[in-house]
Amino acid sequence: MIIQPAERTKGVQEYYFSRKQKDLDAVSAERAEKGLGKLINLGIGAPDGMPPQVAIDALAKVAALPDSHRYQNYKGLPVLRQAFADWYARYYGVTLNPNGGIQPLVGSKEGILLITLAFVNPGDKVLVPDPGYPTYSSTVRLAGGQILPYNLKAENGWFPDFDELESMDLQGVKLMWVNYPNMPTGASATPELYQKFVDFAKKHNILLVNDNPYSFILTDKPISILAAEGAWDCCLELNSLSKAHNMSGWRVGMVAGDPEMVNEILKVKSQMDSGMFKAMQLAAVEALAEGEDWFERLNAEYRRRRVVAGQIFEALGVKYNPNSTGLFLWGKVPGQASESMSAGELLSEEILHSCGVFMAPGYIFGKNGEGYIRISLCAPVPTLEEGLARVKEYLGNR
Repeated sequence: MIIQPAERTKGVQEYYFSRKQKDLDAVSAERAEKGLGKLINLGIGAPDGMPPQVAIDALAKVAALPDSHRYQNYKGLPVLRQAFADWYARYYGVTLNPNGGIQPLVGSKEGILLITLAFVNPGDKVLVPDPGYPTYSSTVRLAGGQILPYNLKAENGWFPDFDELESMDLQGVKLMWVNYPNMPTGASATPELYQKFVDFAKKHNILLVNDNPYSFILTDKPISILAAEGAWDCCLELNSLSKAHNMSGWRVGMVAGDPEMVNEILKVKSQMDSGMFKAMQLAAVEALAEGEDWFERLNAEYRRRRVVAGQIFEALGVKYNPNSTGLFLWGKVPGQASESMSAGELLSEEILHSCGVFMAPGYIFGKNGEGYIRISLCAPVPTLEEGLARVKEYLGNR
């Protein structure tokens, strides 16, 4: 390389699932050479269902119009911001301001970086859940901040211990990441938990960001941290159509909160990209108008998948919560760690190479995930049943 990379990249690796794909490709090629069944990838949470038909129809219709292909406003179309506001009012019982309190995003993942760049200075501390989404930590490193992990543990239902939080050195903490339904554990928030988070953030003058893309998946009722008393003083919330509407590849997300804070995010976003493709925005408007029957059908399918995923865990002796929420099943593995691998990684590698079935090892989500493994529900029931059959056959012959 003719020059050295920026210092900020030294603490960041290529995203795990991007790195792991090389191994999965090698296993796929080996299985094909031996005439074995295709690799079954139960790792990443990429919904495999179709988006609402009305969104697809709108995309095609608007894409054919000659005025759809120009640069779009950085703030997004007013009709899209209003659709997000209507969506929140209808399902979360929260009133959003579509004229400054909502910023459409290229997926909520973009928002994690934009928020971090907008509010975190070099040296600032950021509270990050362990286990949690790796991107929270990566963006802190890229911004030159300091990661301050806070524990989520099974004995607390994967909720934080607020007494433990209060005992931490919170001087210099500027931002805190929260994510429920939790990825990877599947734990669901309650209004009482969200209120505790808000009270804690206000007490310590911390910006609290709730990453909320799983709130419709296998839950009885979606909830928002913005419904908590005092949330507007200290909270932002990210949301997305990726999981709730099977539109992960479309990259349609949003951040909501006090307009003053949202405007700081817009400052950064407007330097990095332009407004979303017009056809995509108008298609998202149609998707956001879907009624409860859409989510009932979606969750009926995920409930069927969760049952078979649980049977895979049961065959492996993995303990799990059969009523977990979100797109994943999270389980405690029965084995022990080796000198070089966590218990979860050992089991993940064993099943990958012996059965051609990939499940994500929990260590990638933090230290508290080392003894765990995760199955994605983003595979149809027949595929999960094939994975179950392979695991049972392998265990029976071992």
